[in-house]
Amino acid sequence: MVGDSIVIRGARQHNLKNVNVDIPRGKLTVITGVSGSGKSSLAMDTIYAEGRRRYVESLSSYARQFLGQVGRPDVDIIEGLAPAIAIDQRSADRNPRSTVGTVTEVHDYLRLLYSRVGVPHCTRCGREIARRTPEQMVDAILALPAGARVLVLGPIAVARRGDPTPLLDEARRAGFSRVRIDGEVQMLDEPIVLDPAAPHTLEVVVDRLIIPDLESSGSDRRADTSRVADSVETALRLGSGSLVVHQMGVGDLRFSQHLLCTECGLTFPELDSSSFSFNSPRGACSVCGGLGLVIPVAAHASTRRKRADVEEDAVRLPLTTGACCPSCRGARLRPESLAVTVAGRGIGWVNDSQASDLLRWLPSVERDVRERDRPIARPILREIRERLQFLDRVGLGYLTLGRAANTLSGGEAQRIRLATQIGSALTGVLYVLDEPSVGLHQRDNRRLIDTMLRLRDLGNTVLVVEHDEETIRAADYVLDLGPGAGEQGGELLASGPVEAVESSPVSLTGAYLSGRRSVRVPARRRPGNGRTLVVRGAREHNLKSIDVSIPLAELVVVTGVSGSGKSTLVVDVLQRRLESLLHRSSQPWGAHDSLSGHEYLDRVVAVDQSPIGLTPRSNPATYVGAFAEIRRLFSTVPDARARGYGPDRFSFNVQGGRCEACGGDGVSRVEMQFLPDVYVPCDVCGGRRYNRETLEIRYRGLTIAEVLDLPVSEALTLFSAVPALKSRLQVMDEVGLGYLRLGQPATTLSGGEAQRIKLAAELGRRLTGRTLYTLDEPTTGLHFADVERLLGVLNRLVDDGNSVLVVEHNLDVVKSADWVIDLGPEGGDLGGYVVATGTPEHIAAVDHSYTGQYLRRALGMF
Repeated sequence: MVGDSIVIRGARQHNLKNVNVDIPRGKLTVITGVSGSGKSSLAMDTIYAEGRRRYVESLSSYARQFLGQVGRPDVDIIEGLAPAIAIDQRSADRNPRSTVGTVTEVHDYLRLLYSRVGVPHCTRCGREIARRTPEQMVDAILALPAGARVLVLGPIAVARRGDPTPLLDEARRAGFSRVRIDGEVQMLDEPIVLDPAAPHTLEVVVDRLIIPDLESSGSDRRADTSRVADSVETALRLGSGSLVVHQMGVGDLRFSQHLLCTECGLTFPELDSSSFSFNSPRGACSVCGGLGLVIPVAAHASTRRKRADVEEDAVRLPLTTGACCPSCRGARLRPESLAVTVAGRGIGWVNDSQASDLLRWLPSVERDVRERDRPIARPILREIRERLQFLDRVGLGYLTLGRAANTLSGGEAQRIRLATQIGSALTGVLYVLDEPSVGLHQRDNRRLIDTMLRLRDLGNTVLVVEHDEETIRAADYVLDLGPGAGEQGGELLASGPVEAVESSPVSLTGAYLSGRRSVRVPARRRPGNGRTLVVRGAREHNLKSIDVSIPLAELVVVTGVSGSGKSTLVVDVLQRRLESLLHRSSQPWGAHDSLSGHEYLDRVVAVDQSPIGLTPRSNPATYVGAFAEIRRLFSTVPDARARGYGPDRFSFNVQGGRCEACGGDGVSRVEMQFLPDVYVPCDVCGGRRYNRETLEIRYRGLTIAEVLDLPVSEALTLFSAVPALKSRLQVMDEVGLGYLRLGQPATTLSGGEAQRIKLAAELGRRLTGRTLYTLDEPTTGLHFADVERLLGVLNRLVDDGNSVLVVEHNLDVVKSADWVIDLGPEGGDLGGYVVATGTPEHIAAVDHSYTGQYLRRALGMF
């Protein structure tokens, strides 16, 4: 029934093969399947895309132009669709001023808390400061010794250049008879001549007072008190809320209705929420503009660039130049804002603290604030506490509020948005999540699952693309797509409770869930070559000056709970230091004392999940070096030789052989104003990218455009007699990319696919046996079967004498390692220690290792 399900009929988006499925509403549904089988095509590109399109279509044409371009997915029918929210792994925010605190709205409430109940302090002497009311000023003056002679002065101009005559005339018209100019009292009824080129300090003199005797009669005392109050009121009016009480022969007392330090005489601006904003001129550090770092002028002096472009570069400066702002020291705010405290802590300390630590600090805030401020603080603290608890529940308690949002991993950014959605407490919504368990240790995985179940229990439908076994088993309903990837995928193999998938004879996922298939534990652990890479005193970020030995010629896995320091050790410290030593890289490395053993290596290769290209013209064939050989082959065809065509003729990146109508892109964009832009095949080349003459050349009956449209597996058969091509294509097929088309645009590849293409490119090289490969979470987006295939590739690298260092949580990878380095014991400040090192069996025997506790089950050690 439509009322109980989301009904999908004829889904053909990307590689989906007319998929028909009913997804139960109000349930947690997991979509799984091998990599490239069509999971995201169904969840994101079909279901969520249609939900968003319907929402946008309900708005006016004026509003639609601000919401981006929304196309209709290729599907016959979708019924029972609720308003949809996608929580994917894109970066949380590219704004360099965005932080974890601003993304979660915690910083917004902190701004309110500090502006309402914060205690300001002088930035020079550190003394607590406060504003004074006129009554308090009068009381302070009357507290002077009886008989004291004073002048009450109200400044009308300070250090003013130019002709002061208009100001003096204004003082005469107001009925004043004296003025103090540059510290000297002069009569206004006498000629006053001043140099207009010099700055002058002018203050009107309200009166010369004699402080009344507090023991005098009541009537005289009331009269004198009234006289003092009138004089103060007049001075405040002319002095814009500030005045100086000059005690004859003693010194000055300074008063202000603004924030004033009576010790230093410094006046500070009034506090409001913008005083603590990185984006407001009132709160942002005047030196760095709220970035927390200083942008080198020389780096951009030679080019005219938009400020936004310069700031975009600035997000990388802490890693590449260490250009921390010397004024705010990375705190992003003005000194007067950083000097405000709540319960003895400034907002800079709060932003540098982890969410879990702040949860323990909050109870002391309500207890320590002034009694009159508690009714103001309570509702603000409640909002802050709820948001911090949401972060902690999804395993992100180790994050600091001041951490830049664009330094978060995809999984961290996704879980932050997930925590925010829980706080909104919406019901009747369809949430679509794309692999939320990425980067999450098994210890924290249960928290994430409980969070998704809570979303479900609020009355929402939760649709998750996931490979994690624990998440699949926690689902109410499972959809398994396959059987293969790309053109071999896109079919619904099994659906229903997890037991239905387990019992399906055609489901590869079911085979792994049921135990019919599994990633086998290696029969033996490789001993290595006896050489080690040793890092001593690593102390970058939260690393606690640790010493780590990494055996070479082995598969080494660095694991530990989220935030324990794994990527810091492998990427920031080891990889960058080796790049400097072996490749003369200028990029700074993480803090450590020394590194030894690098003399045993020739190269260090980082195999990450960054794109292999940023334009549609980049493709797998180009990256692995196959396209150059294909173009050379086409240039040797007799027709090509007769026409004088060289290899460049068959490139769509240069003029000559490409279609000039579309510039080699194969498509043309048609702008549709309020409707989404439409991409249509080029009407000249028909989407084939090349001009007519180039397409007349054929190799074994195929044009260059037809060859680029071949899947890798088919191209491998076509070029089986060409050794240089066969070896490169065979490696791509071995890493599980046989379904990719040779000319598939790089912009359509997932991070996992890009990483495996890089592995294939490395395997296609002549291996020296002296290379260290570093990989950070390589199992992202990989099915059980794909993980097994990935391990085969990594083992092949090690068997050739190379060393492989992997940051990973996946237990199938950890149990397959030769050596394991477990960091922890917790994340953030409580992490950064070496918990245990050794073989997987040794780690599993360490009771205080969280990794070991889960590894026992994976190894069958109960």
